[in-house]
Amino acid sequence: MSTSNITENVRALFADSTLLVRQEIALAKAEASEKLSEIQVGVASIAAGALIAFVALMVLVQALVVVLTNFMPPSLASLLVGVVLAVVAFATVKSGQNKLAASSLKPERTIHSVQKTAENIREAA
Repeated sequence: MSTSNITENVRALFADSTLLVRQEIALAKAEASEKLSEIQVGVASIAAGALIAFVALMVLVQALVVVLTNFMPPSLASLLVGVVLAVVAFATVKSGQNKLAASSLKPERTIHSVQKTAENIREAA
């Protein structure tokens, strides 16, 4: 092999490597942007759940406690309504937390692409 062929091959390898790194970075940026959208949806869900729980607490406690006082002491009616609404609020917040779980935010495509690239480099060497 001549020196010029080796030089050309090294230049081509460098150019290909540079392009590959740029493509991997672009993929990582795109996937990070998608994951950011998922985070925003999860946070919005938690906020909506908290707001719904607060409004429900104000309105339903008043109405339901008044109705239940016809069947039980007012303190027991208040306690019953408060516990039920707390369970609903907990379930809504938990749903939002599940959307923010680390496993759902993992950049799967980028990881796969980097692993495949590393595999290809190992095979070519």
